[in-house]
Formats: sequence, structure tokens, C-alpha cells
Amino acid sequence: MSVGDTTITIVGNLASDPELRFTPAGAALVKFSVASTPRSYDKNSGQWKDGTAMFMRCTAWRDIAQHIADTLTKGMRVVVTGRLRQHDWQTPEGEKRSMLALEVDDIGPSLRFATAKVERIARTTNSVGQAPSSDPRNTATPTEPAAPAGSAVSGDEPPF
Repeated sequence: MSVGDTTITIVGNLASDPELRFTPAGAALVKFSVASTPRSYDKNSGQWKDGTAMFMRCTAWRDIAQHIADTLTKGMRVVVTGRLRQHDWQTPEGEKRSMLALEVDDIGPSLRFATAKVERIARTTNSVGQAPSSDPRNTATPTEPAAPAGSAVSGDEPPF
């Protein structure tokens, strides 16, 4: 993240299944839209009223892109955090256009109305290409969940 990035969090439902693609260099890329509709309670009518739906186009890269494609489907309620980006272009007719999109930093299912089972993925390298740390909590395999913070294997680390 760089100085001046506009970081936002959006809660909404996936408008369609994530579209996974790969660049010519082999990097995973996923695109999807999140629909977020504000609701407010109208005291006069005693009913909830939906506001105008907002559809945010989102893009994620590499490992998180693959995890999104493997895990999330249309209609799932998600919490997405990322950096807001503006894309400008010109149509063949010469009209200037722009749109806002979200470059995803993190995403997960919303647990407000659902439950989820999380599987930790064992990594062979970290984000800078080094071997993973020797922290015993990082030895989980996809079939063996990581030890929770504060458990006997976490050493002197605080439980948060």
C-alpha cells in the first residue's frame, strides 16, 4: 500500500461467480462484483426500505485470486477490504469514461447470517519469497487446522 491510497471496506453479496483468469506470465487474476444495498427503517410506515444498490467491481491477484475462485460463489455475503482505484478510458467514439473499482487486499464470508469452515493453506514461501517462519502455528496443512492463538503451542505470544 502506498501513501494516498483510499482504503475501503464493503459488505455485500457477490453479484455473480468470480471469474478466474491467468496472465500470459501465469499470475492468477479474479474479477467479481459485490452488490451492496443500504437499508433504513421508516418510522412512519414501520417498514424497512431498500436504498439504491451499488455494484462495486473488484479485482484480486495471485494466491488470493485462486482462493476466491475456489471458495466464493454468486449470492454469498462477503466483507471485502481494498484500495479504491479510478480507471479512465476513451471510447472509440472519443467519449471520456471513468469508473471506480476495488483492488482487493482481503476478503472473507460474512458471518452475520451464515457460518463458515476455514481451512488454512500451508505455504512454501512468504510474500517476499522466503521460507515460512518456524512459528508452530504456521505448520498447519489443509487437513490440520492451525493452533489457535493463546493455546499451549503459541509460546509467550498474547492471545490476540
